[in-house]
Amino acid sequence: MTGGTTNAPGHRRPWWARLARAVRTYVRRAPGTYVWLAILLATTQVIRHVDSATADRILERRSTNLHHLQVSPVRVLITSALWIAGAGWLGYFLLYNLFHVPAERWLGTLRWISVAMIAHVGATYLSEGLLGWAIHRGIAPPRAVYTLDYGVSYALAGVVAVLTYLIVRPWRYLYVAGVLVFYGLGVAQSRDYTSIGHFSAVLIGLACYPLTRDRPGSWDPVATGRLVRRRLRRR
Repeated sequence: MTGGTTNAPGHRRPWWARLARAVRTYVRRAPGTYVWLAILLATTQVIRHVDSATADRILERRSTNLHHLQVSPVRVLITSALWIAGAGWLGYFLLYNLFHVPAERWLGTLRWISVAMIAHVGATYLSEGLLGWAIHRGIAPPRAVYTLDYGVSYALAGVVAVLTYLIVRPWRYLYVAGVLVFYGLGVAQSRDYTSIGHFSAVLIGLACYPLTRDRPGSWDPVATGRLVRRRLRRR
């Protein structure tokens, strides 16, 4: 007798095999997002396992401050997007799944990463340019040219904004209003160059509309809510 019964019609795979398959399928639909998350996990672990002085040196070398933007702009613009500032990796894992994953699936990997990098680079130069103006006018101290500026939040803000065009009307207007209010309050409350960078990244993301025009698909939050409710009732 052979083990053919394992392939018999109606055979149900173990739950863990079904889960593993679902996870693989989910990840493969947004490969760029998960490669980025994997790099961020690795760099986060590096910072956690070195002393504070070494961590400061590592991050300073990757900072998109005015000094580095003058002497090695390409290097720092790339490497600064491979380190997390502020919230921990798990927080960004959630945010990437909420915003980067649907954006990459909708736009495709090339257009998605283009939006993220345009927002990252554009917002960096706008915020640092404003800082340079403030230093020149005597509003900010000269040592501010070495201020630490790294992380993935500008790219995230740009992607959050471009998702406006995935949402059906009239809900897209509520979404974009919420995004503008959220980041606008950051500028009003903090009044620093980072918050200005975030708001700039949102505007840049909205300006990426031409990259979205011929992309199929849309998202209706009301229809999604009804579908989820029906499925829950069936269970």
